[in-house]
Amino acid sequence: MTDLARIRILSVEDHPLLREGIAAMISTQPDMLLVGTPVNGTEAIEAFRALRPDVTLMDLRLPDLNGIEVMIAIRAEFPEARIIVLTTFEGDVDIERALKAGAHGYLLKSMPPQQMVDTIRRVHAGQKCISPEIAAGLAEHFSDEALSGREVDVLRHVAAGNRNRDIAETLFIAEETVKVHLKHILRKLGANDRAPRNHPSVGGNSLSRVSANLASFACEEVDARNRFGRIKARRTATDRTQAVAIGVRCGIIQV
Repeated sequence: MTDLARIRILSVEDHPLLREGIAAMISTQPDMLLVGTPVNGTEAIEAFRALRPDVTLMDLRLPDLNGIEVMIAIRAEFPEARIIVLTTFEGDVDIERALKAGAHGYLLKSMPPQQMVDTIRRVHAGQKCISPEIAAGLAEHFSDEALSGREVDVLRHVAAGNRNRDIAETLFIAEETVKVHLKHILRKLGANDRAPRNHPSVGGNSLSRVSANLASFACEEVDARNRFGRIKARRTATDRTQAVAIGVRCGIIQV
């Protein structure tokens, strides 16, 4: 494979051991090429301008600038930039800020190498990706008011891409009842009624004008159950439901 055909990656990491580990991992992938390894935010912005990588791996904690500030600066100049946040922090605020700033992925540095390379390929293909263990933890804190069982059912069908009419037929309720449930869901998730800018609408219902592939956003092929007991047996539909909650809050799903 020629260099032009490979995924060109910029790795922004100030810790030497982690930086070398990421470089070694990428070097084993025939479809990837590491083009730069800046160690702080200022260097990262300059390197992005000079190298125009396909995918950037961004540490959140850098010596001079916050990784989110660097990401905002890069995307202000290059809106098409595809950036994956790599961090040791699992804090809800950091995740939400990163996603709002335009991160295409959010991964912990403790993840298996295969998960990282899979995520790089997904993000390069235009998908958004957040591991299900992070999605589960973040979704739990999005609402002070829990969704009812029926609202969860409706949200699962929304995550599957179903229209209001189809949801009503499946759940044996009126379409107007579905709309009422959706209004309650939006209120509990703290979502507003305006679609974010720069996200072309896709048909559906009032909640699921989706501008990202939810299946890829949830990274469902990752077997997080073996590593995170808190989400055991909460796969597929449940993960998609949690991904919807995250998407609504962070503007990935248009309302």
